[in-house]
Amino acid sequence: MSVFGFIFPGLPGDGRRQCLIGRWNNDKSAGYCLGISQDGHLEFWVGRGDEVDYIKTEVPLMKKTWYFVAATFDAASGKATIHQESVTNRYNGLLGSVAPIDYRSHVAETFRFKQKNLEDTPFLIGGSRDFHELRGPFVSQIFSGKIDRPGIYDRALSRGELEQLAKGTLPSTDGLVAYWDTAEGYTDAGIGDTVIDIGPNKLNAKGYNRPVRAQTGWNWNGRNDCFRLAPREYGGVELHHDAMIDCNWKPTRTVRLPESLRSGIYAMRLRAGDGAGLGEEYVVFYVRPKQPKAKIAFLVPTASYLAYANEHLSFDAEIIQPMTGQPPIISEIDVEMYKNLDFGLSTYDSWADGNGVCYSSYRRPIVNMRPKHRMSSMGVPWAFPADLSIVGWLEHKGYDYDVLTDEDLHIEGVDALKPYSCVLTGTHPEYYSERMLDGTEDYISGGGRYIYMGGNGYYWNVAFREDEPWIMEVRKLDSGMRAWNARPGEHYLATTGQKSGLWKNLGRPPQKLVGIGFIAEGFETSRPYRRMPDSYHRQVSWIMEGIEGELIGEEGLAYGGAAGLELDRYDLTLGTPPHTKILASSGGHSDNYMLSIEEILYPYPGLAGSQDYRIRGDIIFFNAPNDGAVFCGGSIAFGQALPAKNFDNNVSRLLGNVVDAFIKPGSLPGSHWISEEKQWR
Repeated sequence: MSVFGFIFPGLPGDGRRQCLIGRWNNDKSAGYCLGISQDGHLEFWVGRGDEVDYIKTEVPLMKKTWYFVAATFDAASGKATIHQESVTNRYNGLLGSVAPIDYRSHVAETFRFKQKNLEDTPFLIGGSRDFHELRGPFVSQIFSGKIDRPGIYDRALSRGELEQLAKGTLPSTDGLVAYWDTAEGYTDAGIGDTVIDIGPNKLNAKGYNRPVRAQTGWNWNGRNDCFRLAPREYGGVELHHDAMIDCNWKPTRTVRLPESLRSGIYAMRLRAGDGAGLGEEYVVFYVRPKQPKAKIAFLVPTASYLAYANEHLSFDAEIIQPMTGQPPIISEIDVEMYKNLDFGLSTYDSWADGNGVCYSSYRRPIVNMRPKHRMSSMGVPWAFPADLSIVGWLEHKGYDYDVLTDEDLHIEGVDALKPYSCVLTGTHPEYYSERMLDGTEDYISGGGRYIYMGGNGYYWNVAFREDEPWIMEVRKLDSGMRAWNARPGEHYLATTGQKSGLWKNLGRPPQKLVGIGFIAEGFETSRPYRRMPDSYHRQVSWIMEGIEGELIGEEGLAYGGAAGLELDRYDLTLGTPPHTKILASSGGHSDNYMLSIEEILYPYPGLAGSQDYRIRGDIIFFNAPNDGAVFCGGSIAFGQALPAKNFDNNVSRLLGNVVDAFIKPGSLPGSHWISEEKQWR
């Protein structure tokens, strides 16, 4: 037989054995495999249960370098060969031709026996079959890196035939068992997990745990930056040993919710031992009404929860302490989450090979999206626990409301929002798919009344598959506040074929949708807002009823103010509707607040909070078509200011004025004056 393919090792020599191509049973030492040894050498081995024979190359594999690799075995003579050749060009690898590296190796040995193939051992690409008495069968020795166009023959190929394969020539059909063309199957709308065998037996492979596709292959030449333009250059399928998409847990307890249970956010509380710390867990779930009944909908930003799910920033991000201006406060739950890879990673983390995590799933425990959780690097509620401030306000004020999630909005679009007079967002709806964005825009322009309760919203373009809405994909590109940067040529979503990155860079900045957009972040202090002249205009003065003084939001759960963490501002150059009123603005932020990087063409002194006038949060309002309207709080801390003084504060009063007006039928107060020229800039 012969096995072959192109590989791009991500972690050669990290102390793990990695299987590339083969039918290897690691538990019983039987079968065969082409793989990578613990010290980073290409190896081919066969096993019959009691013994293993192997052959390895003389020079180790280099990290992030494309190779053609192959092994042949003639069972009759016992002759085995192994081959590695670099196929790097000017664009596709870490090192260029100026580095004097010896990449190639060709070795031959005589094996003492042939392999014993076990019937229950599957043929795997990127791993081996293993077994544990409690866990049962599983895959171990997972390859970290890319693999491109692997194949297998039922005969030992000659050196000349291997050299032709290394040039990218289509394999001869003589003895070909399978040839998985990893560049086959691309469409304008992306690619799935099926890897197509174009050989005679059509042994299509199924990608498991969401291998990353739409990745550059061994022959990428740098000219085209998208798989839609040159699919033949995008055969790279990337695997990671620390990826986690689905725990595959079997149900241990099933609970049927009562028919009378009203829409809302709930959790199952689990306790063990003393019921504290690691002895307590909440399994959060959302109940949507069978039929919409309320005038208000709270839109839970579950896509953003996925993005931050089990983030490791306090442990792995070198920038986190200077960015937050404080040391992290680590709980035993944070430590447990960090030391167990089974929980999986967030899109703010990187896999072990240094590449950014582009997929996140909720078919695993997401232990930081829990009622009592505080983000360790910042010491404040973040995402789900922060959004409970808004839920608490709705409950405290006695509003009748329904709950929707981002998943509902993505699947149903504007139809999910239409039944409601007023929609409130969470504190940080940062991650949005195109369908979600379209649905929100159609809701507002169709007469919906929308309250954006947070900051840094509508920022990253993400995608979900039709049949797997529990998995989100995002690529972090060359702009925006980001934890990692996608490699050249890998900026497009495998899920949809659309370019990822900032919505602003795709022609849809958040200002066009809700009037404000992200401008700065800081994490050690918050500030109040100060009323602006627009707030006295007769079009919007009703929003300020009962508000005394000039300052709004002098307290809150996020560093003691309503304007903090991440700030959004009004910007006519990015599409803020020209009749928008600025009701209040923050100012005087510390130098821990830095201008968002997408706003900067050249760095220069004076870009910090105490120096740059743009670093502020704006509370704004504008009327939309068909009696619609938008109100925005202007910062992530805005919603977390609601619970101060048992919800008896001016942020609570301000929001109550808006919600009360938004849920009443007919025209909004002051709507007769929307054509009057703005009185202040």
